[in-house]
Amino acid sequence: MEVTGIFTAIFIGLIIGALGRLVVPGKQKISIWLTLLIGIVAALLGTLVASAFGVADTRGIDWIELALQVGFAAIGVSIASGRRR
Repeated sequence: MEVTGIFTAIFIGLIIGALGRLVVPGKQKISIWLTLLIGIVAALLGTLVASAFGVADTRGIDWIELALQVGFAAIGVSIASGRRR
């Protein structure tokens, strides 16, 4: 993986993690670093699941893949926030 790939993964992970936090109701008392980590893992999982279903490469924006990634991030944020309480 190149340096640009690492920065891209971090950037996408931050966006996915932030979207996951927005989906979960209430205030989550988790750090930005944990949100970033959850977002990166959720982005990877969402891509893997979308690839398994054959919807990872579509024309235009991959809405199904994005929804899977945000869903996994929301689940991860919920679990992490619940463990912090």
